[in-house]
Amino acid sequence: MFLNCHSYHSLRYGTLSIEELVKQASELKVKQLVLTDINTVTGIYDFKKECEAVGIKPIVGMEVRKDGKLLYITVAKEFSGVGEVNKTVTEYNCENKELSEVAPEFKNVFVIYPMSNIPPILKEDEFIGVRIDELNFLIRPEYKKYITKMVVLHSITFGTDEEYELHKILRAIDNNTLLSKLTKKEICRQTEYFISEERLLKIFERYPEIISNTKNILDACHFEFNFKQVRNKKFYTKSKEEDLKLLSRLAYSGLEKIYGLNHEIAKKRIEKELKVIDELNFCSYFLITWDIICYSNSMGFMHVGRGSGANSIVSYCLGITDICPLELDLYFERFLNLNRKTPPDFDIDWSWQNRDTILEYIFDRYGRDHVAFCGTNVEFKYKSIFREVGKVFGLPKEELDDLATKPIETHDRNSVVQMVQKYGRLLEKYPNQRSMHSCGILISEEPITHYTALEMPPKGFPIVQFDMNVAEDIGLEKFDILSQRGLGTINDTVNLIKKTRGIKVDIRDTALSKDEVKCNEYLAIGRTIGCFYIESPAMRGLLRRLKCDNYRTLVAASSIIRPGVAQSGMMREYIFRHNNPDKFEYFHSVFEENLKETYGIMVYQEDVIKIAQYFGGLSLADGDILRRAMSGKGRSLKKLQQVKDNFFNSCKRKGHSEKLTTEAFRQIESFAGYSFCKAHSASYAVESYQSLYLKVYYPLEFMVSVINNQGGFYRTEVYIHEAKMSGGNIQVPCVNSSEFQTILKGTDIYLGLMLLEGLETKAAHEIVKEREINGEYKSLEDFVRRINIGIETIQILIFIGAFRFTFKPKNELLVEARLLLINFKPENRGLMLIEEPVQEFKLPQLKRENFEDAFDEIELIGFPVSCSPFDLLKTKYRGSVFVKDLLKFHKKQVKMLAYLISRKHVPTKKGTMYFGTWIDVNGDYFDTAHFPNSLKEYDFQGGGCYLLLGTVEVDFHFPTITIHKMAKMPMIPDPRYSYDKEKQYDIHRQIKEDVSMTFRKPYPQEHEIGLPRNKFE
Repeated sequence: MFLNCHSYHSLRYGTLSIEELVKQASELKVKQLVLTDINTVTGIYDFKKECEAVGIKPIVGMEVRKDGKLLYITVAKEFSGVGEVNKTVTEYNCENKELSEVAPEFKNVFVIYPMSNIPPILKEDEFIGVRIDELNFLIRPEYKKYITKMVVLHSITFGTDEEYELHKILRAIDNNTLLSKLTKKEICRQTEYFISEERLLKIFERYPEIISNTKNILDACHFEFNFKQVRNKKFYTKSKEEDLKLLSRLAYSGLEKIYGLNHEIAKKRIEKELKVIDELNFCSYFLITWDIICYSNSMGFMHVGRGSGANSIVSYCLGITDICPLELDLYFERFLNLNRKTPPDFDIDWSWQNRDTILEYIFDRYGRDHVAFCGTNVEFKYKSIFREVGKVFGLPKEELDDLATKPIETHDRNSVVQMVQKYGRLLEKYPNQRSMHSCGILISEEPITHYTALEMPPKGFPIVQFDMNVAEDIGLEKFDILSQRGLGTINDTVNLIKKTRGIKVDIRDTALSKDEVKCNEYLAIGRTIGCFYIESPAMRGLLRRLKCDNYRTLVAASSIIRPGVAQSGMMREYIFRHNNPDKFEYFHSVFEENLKETYGIMVYQEDVIKIAQYFGGLSLADGDILRRAMSGKGRSLKKLQQVKDNFFNSCKRKGHSEKLTTEAFRQIESFAGYSFCKAHSASYAVESYQSLYLKVYYPLEFMVSVINNQGGFYRTEVYIHEAKMSGGNIQVPCVNSSEFQTILKGTDIYLGLMLLEGLETKAAHEIVKEREINGEYKSLEDFVRRINIGIETIQILIFIGAFRFTFKPKNELLVEARLLLINFKPENRGLMLIEEPVQEFKLPQLKRENFEDAFDEIELIGFPVSCSPFDLLKTKYRGSVFVKDLLKFHKKQVKMLAYLISRKHVPTKKGTMYFGTWIDVNGDYFDTAHFPNSLKEYDFQGGGCYLLLGTVEVDFHFPTITIHKMAKMPMIPDPRYSYDKEKQYDIHRQIKEDVSMTFRKPYPQEHEIGLPRNKFE
């Protein structure tokens, strides 16, 4: 009898999860239940599973609302009816087609109107819903005539009185209003909870027609759905057979180009893979991906195919991936096997500049009715919960900030805050809004509205209303179309080299980007700033500890830096064994046989699966559950305990001791949620190497491209420092030489106008465009005539030195600009047929102090260009020890002067600690560790130069300094404000630093790891 149930997928309205909704209905012995969430079908597939698990017949539909007003409720007679409603709501969401108060002509849908919106004519399958509190109205003549077309409408929205209050809070959040200002129209009735069907029938017993109509609808509806059917686009060509033929032809064609005709191992591998791909009906999936890559190549775009798809030789031969699976012993079963219960996906990266072009192609090529982004449910999170709940209780901003940023135990204990905390806790894990999955694209055989309504988020591509887990459940495999700045940097560098040097670098030629001698030298010393994935302080430290001088070690490094491996101590142990291969034994023969390449340590997901199978005797199906758990797939984490039990039982049968089994599983468990598959690491390593190759041989072009792609781990200043260290002559922006982006002329690097804080993008583009059309600016007056901007913008350009081609001092230019703008009328701009001679202003000589330019630069672009930060210190002292000599000072105390680049915050049991990255006066990088006890007295004081006192610790070729004391060194006063003592130190606060946060625990030390280095008896 319940035709209108809301779950919490009725965002900011319902309070019941699907599980709780079905549980409450089951407890009341309800046999038929209808889920009709507001304008969404997000929960219908989970609803079907939950209902059938407890013997309830699931029926689904949708409650259609516009601007909060209930128009009508739809109930699907069969699954096709869901598609009809989805189409209507999609047209409203994505095509701005108005929702009529009267339902459209549906074929397989019952429509129930509320009594507040009775249409002039009721069609055959349309009814009026009567609520309990509306029964008294039926004696009125205007309603009495409709009784034969009425049904019971007892809506479900919440479960308890507490949840009713929670519903009101959700409504206040949704309406951005105070709880006290909510109106009755904005909230549900106080009776919208489950009561027994017997009681409901008793209430409506005077109206048997209404009860009969309700039962008839419930009996007439059913929700049939086959979860095992694949719903992606079935065929790339016209049939399965044609798809296999095409895929085979492309694979063997690629095989011939890459391996030649006589490579038997590659041939056998291709035959084996094609057989599995065909059996699992994935030919079209491969061909669609190939088609997207072909389009990308035709546009000259770079891509990287990574993830488990790189385990496939077919994907390698099709050009989807760049990794040879034979070279790295990557096994296809990790990507696709007959035992695998869930579909795979390809992860493909493009430059952030090209991704939208690729997306447009996919939508146009495969039809906008068949393509959509995967959705994701954004949940209420700690900070947003307290801020949003606090706001509806009327708390002021200061209190909201405290609630959102401070730990719960430090909150004020007044009654309002306690209410905020109480309802805030209830809201944890509730969906708050729907958003776009960062990369997952769905391409369906049937129109995608058969399965979901679509929504249009601000980014401009439609999304489905469910997440990737549901998509996977219902047979829609996603194509992961990702973007990153690293590829933009590589692509731009290659183009810039061609432009500046006339050299065409085929960066996709893997012979260039694997085991190149000079690149290996850079790798081994961690000289990788700017390079994709290998530039962070942690990664550079790892490369140095490993003396990483080859591609295979780089592949391993890409995986062991991941949190799971590092946190478990496996990274530390790998470093030890890599440097001391003769100082350990494999603790069991299975580890030696399967993990020799990684010294018996599980580094990749494949390693874990190997150990689970060969050591633990787990089935491939259990191995797949492990794989998904390691990928952070939440639904599989629930099954991990079951796999653990199977593992221990199987190990016992194989004769392994409890101690041995416990140690093996401890190592397996440490990976959950964080490890890479080997192919993923290999793909990352190829891109890292490509970046490194360009940095080594074309450093200026590379660093310019890094700057233009807005960097990576560090701020722009660091990349400009790298360019300077590579021989670049850094020039501040100039209206006659600079572009919007940073450019290279010989060894001169002209910083882009985009780097000027305060300069509008529109003005920056106009300056460049006007110069391209009508030639260089001859003077400041010529510039003012041609560019329509105000004095504030001209001041920015003058102070940064953008008019230095006039050879006039900045002070003089500023006076000249003011005089020009007073006398110049904008309406005369560009109208003169004959240029008047440039007026010469005779001004008194205005003296500029040393370093005024440097302070202008700090103010306008955030760092000095015309000098080093060390030049601006009051002291001439530059430190007693320099980076180049640190290895000689192991366990010794040193005093250094250094400029702060970045620091990373790590919480510990004893308080916060930091890891710092610095440069010395020679421009060389080094790292520091700051423990809570030293930070109490000697904390960071923002960006700038510091005097450091600490002890050098050399850990496997990598020196770090444990800091005991430090002090920020005073800079000279700002010479521009010599007349104003108060302003002389304002600009110093603008010196920047990069601060990053991590909530991981500090990595365990060697004595804490306890990984056995001897064979278990």
